[in-house]
Amino acid sequence: MSTDKQNPIALVTGASRGIGATIARRLAKDGFAVAVNYMSNPGEAEKLVAELVQAGGKAIAVQADVAKADHVQRLFDEVEQKLGSIDVLVNNAGILKTMPLAQTSDEVFAQSFNINVNGVFNTLREASTRLNDGGRIINLSSTTLALNLPGYAIYNATKAAVEAFSRVLVKELRGRRITVNCVAPGPVATELFLNGKSEEQIQTFAKMPPLERLGQPEDIAGVVAFLAGPDGAWVNGQVLRANGGLA
Repeated sequence: MSTDKQNPIALVTGASRGIGATIARRLAKDGFAVAVNYMSNPGEAEKLVAELVQAGGKAIAVQADVAKADHVQRLFDEVEQKLGSIDVLVNNAGILKTMPLAQTSDEVFAQSFNINVNGVFNTLREASTRLNDGGRIINLSSTTLALNLPGYAIYNATKAAVEAFSRVLVKELRGRRITVNCVAPGPVATELFLNGKSEEQIQTFAKMPPLERLGQPEDIAGVVAFLAGPDGAWVNGQVLRANGGLA
């Protein structure tokens, strides 16, 4: 991060739990003041903020549904008022519902695109004019995009849109020294991933990468921290597949 501020400011969407919470912890550890965005889980978000503050960090929780443009404007307003102008945006909020395309309802299709595509569009549009020069934008994609597994058509379509946004926006931000990259995790051992899967299914996923294990949230947070930090300054317009060699 090219900034003279003592605590550069990072906004992480969907950060109350899972990978988002781990990213927030890592960025706080690296010296960022962190805005923990959540949609419907205030208890978890406030608990995370308390943990970060207790560890000596600076953090706030901000409720906003990223799929709604007015919520995102308010989200940026609140972060700017309470912490200052934003240096790093991490687009982590998202949902994953898998089923064959032919069995996908209008509701599931709309929900997936609302959160995964509209949500990223809204934050990118806001960040394009409000992010500090020299800032970083890190969008979460997915390795599923490279695997073309049955059941993932709609989810993959949303992540393809996120990658397309990123590749174009990086050129539109020329002259501002803002990098835009995607991180594309493989299977990660979060509560969201493990729930509803048998031990056999979990082991099957774990054996898929040549490194023969599931990713941990810390694995993904480390890649995000690299892109947000000084060592990631020359990486721009890229998709980093953090997946143990799965694809």
